[in-house]
Amino acid sequence: MMDPLDTLKLLADSTRLRLISLLIAEELSVVELQEILGMGQSRISSHLALLRQSGMVVDRREGKRIFYSLRPLDADDEGDLIHSACKAVSRKNEILEDADNLTRILEKRRKSAETYFNEIAGSLGKKYCPGRSWKAIGHFLLNLTSPLIIADLGSGEGELAQLLARRAKKVYCIDNSPQMIKAGVELARSHGIKNLHYKLGDIENVPLPANSCDVALLSQSIHHAPNPQRAVNEAFRILKPGSQITILDLKNHKFEKARELYADYWLGFSENQIYQFLLKAGFSDPEVNIVMSEKKEPHFEIIMGSGVKPN
Repeated sequence: MMDPLDTLKLLADSTRLRLISLLIAEELSVVELQEILGMGQSRISSHLALLRQSGMVVDRREGKRIFYSLRPLDADDEGDLIHSACKAVSRKNEILEDADNLTRILEKRRKSAETYFNEIAGSLGKKYCPGRSWKAIGHFLLNLTSPLIIADLGSGEGELAQLLARRAKKVYCIDNSPQMIKAGVELARSHGIKNLHYKLGDIENVPLPANSCDVALLSQSIHHAPNPQRAVNEAFRILKPGSQITILDLKNHKFEKARELYADYWLGFSENQIYQFLLKAGFSDPEVNIVMSEKKEPHFEIIMGSGVKPN
């Protein structure tokens, strides 16, 4: 804490007192303080330097800009002196004018952001936005979920499962490729993920007990299954009552090369086919929607279907 006499000396200057009165209310940059006070940069910077050296003001660098704010004031003599000094001059014309200019600057800040979002309204998701990616959004949404036992049916190496495992109680990865299972196990081990369990098996005959899972996922897997209905039936079997299935797969298409390129058995499904798979398996409240359309050829569309196993 500063000596009270040193505090009084700093506050005795009218410019420094005006700065303190502003910084009590808001964190501001030198450029903003220039506009509010109508003073040159060097004059403001020299006063800020004195206040910062005393510890009364702190700064924060954001890229090339530096923002200044008042240090949090304790209920002590120094805090009382600063508040009393600001209160004593609060009705002076200069201080009132500064307050009006501060309101204008803050409105200018707000309008700058508002203008940007007005310009891009209707195009969010179509233009690049720093920090907005599906991976980041996935992590964000996962943080909202409660620990669950998840079955990823037709998991491959388990890239999705490894993401889910960060919050899940346990994740089972079921795949019929020994090499995929081996790669997944090694990947999970290298990342130190201990609640991820790989099992060799078919999604039409899942090696898990009935009523053992909270969530069943079939992500881009049933178009590889000779009998997709059996795969959805198996998901129903392993789920606990009240639990949910989510299917993510391709909408029916005419890209025949998918059979050769991706070992696809089915060229996607219609929304009604997914709906019927869920209904026939016994799921209630089935819901099916197109959630994505790829821009590049062959312009695959992605369907998401979900349902709940009745209690």
